[in-house]
Amino acid sequence: MKLLALDTSSEGCSAALFADGHVIEKFELAPRGHTRLLMPMVRELLAEQGLKPQDLDALAFACGPGSFTGVRIATGVVQGLAWGLGLPVVPVSSLEAVALGAIDALQVSEDEGIAVAFDARMSELYWGCFRNRSGLPELLGEERVCPPSRVVLEAGVTHWDGAGQGWVFRADMPDEVSNQISSVDEALIPRASWVARLAAVKFSNDLAVPAEQAQPVYIRDEVAWKKLPGRS
Repeated sequence: MKLLALDTSSEGCSAALFADGHVIEKFELAPRGHTRLLMPMVRELLAEQGLKPQDLDALAFACGPGSFTGVRIATGVVQGLAWGLGLPVVPVSSLEAVALGAIDALQVSEDEGIAVAFDARMSELYWGCFRNRSGLPELLGEERVCPPSRVVLEAGVTHWDGAGQGWVFRADMPDEVSNQISSVDEALIPRASWVARLAAVKFSNDLAVPAEQAQPVYIRDEVAWKKLPGRS
């Protein structure tokens, strides 16, 4: 199986190729370079493996939550490729991708929890709680957006680690959350290699969708914006 995964949901820009169980990735920190870098990364990945786009079986992308602009970039590219190649798409949560990275980076044991936090701006966090199930993150409850003071850890897990840049706001979180966290990796951001690994499993479980259903997930229903003079 050959699957191409994309991520532009944070300041990182990355593309990864899952080919017969192996993952190869191109990654660069480039907050304003996603549009410029993404397609060259894709072309380089395929060329290095001697593949053509027509050799792919599926596409995947980090669908959010994250940077609104970034998520839209990956969505547009993956939809365009899917339409042109007639391929299915596997959407993967950006929070879930970081939870997978944390399982490896923090050596999270079976059935232990990972609380992932992203800075959602507007004094809020994107928040998701996961449990390690056989090396893969299992979502507990629902992903949400809320102020740091309102985050909660899901029941049923006794040991928790934290991941994601939103943990810089740990001091603003409730004591019952902060005190349960054993270790935190604030440096983890979404990567296409993690998206690819999760997407391969989801694809095998028939969780791919057609191009038109590959939509971004913002979680926040409203985006704050300043009204221009004379606009209602």
